[in-house]
Amino acid sequence: MKQEELFSHTFKALRQELGLKPLDNRDIVEQMQSSRSMFCQSLVTNGYLSPEQMLNAVERYHLGITRDGGVVFWQTDRQQVVRDGKIMFYRPDCHRDHSRHPSWASARLKQQELLPPEFTPQHCLFGLHLLPSSDGHAVAVVESEKTAVIMSEVFPEYVWMACGGLATLSAALLHPLQGCKVVLFPDTDPEGQAFRRWCEVAETASGAIGQPFYVSPLLERQATADQKERKIDLVDYLFEGGGLKPPNTSFEASKRPV
Repeated sequence: MKQEELFSHTFKALRQELGLKPLDNRDIVEQMQSSRSMFCQSLVTNGYLSPEQMLNAVERYHLGITRDGGVVFWQTDRQQVVRDGKIMFYRPDCHRDHSRHPSWASARLKQQELLPPEFTPQHCLFGLHLLPSSDGHAVAVVESEKTAVIMSEVFPEYVWMACGGLATLSAALLHPLQGCKVVLFPDTDPEGQAFRRWCEVAETASGAIGQPFYVSPLLERQATADQKERKIDLVDYLFEGGGLKPPNTSFEASKRPV
């Protein structure tokens, strides 16, 4: 895939219209793919994944690295068109480095005048490119890209995707999953706001798309008060117990909001 194709035909048309200089023909995703980011290394050193699993995940999600050491979570749609890349920074303990704000590959390309300032990327679910063209596949959607990457190796029978944030999930973002069996795994919090919000989105998506979208009550039912206070996610819950155990991902046991 050429850099001109990274952000769909809209970018190509805008580049020609504005008379921007031609881009190098290197494939930016392949060029940046790497397991050397602190994120990838910390997955292994903190026991989340084995070195082999980590390399598999890098290959599957095309995880990249920036010159300043950030990991790039590429958002690629079902047609294998790269929509954008979320750049994040992690500490050696595999937690976010909150002193460094996340950014987007499209924003950096604008700064380099490789994208016009008017360009607005159309984001999609992280991991959407992994979905086969046929319907009926089991998909699990979580909030963070980190969780999707880890869970994809621990429970590979599901296609793991991430929306990138609590408030980011929407019915429009779920629309490409039409024809799939989808379970949403929201993070938890003391007031249950995340669970309720995702139930509302699932209800909207179910009506708009014409199929059920299930919301797992696992963390709401099983997380302790302390865990809810810390707003843990599925990976936190599975690894904190001293032994990994499968989440309840059965579609019959998950609940669609009423």
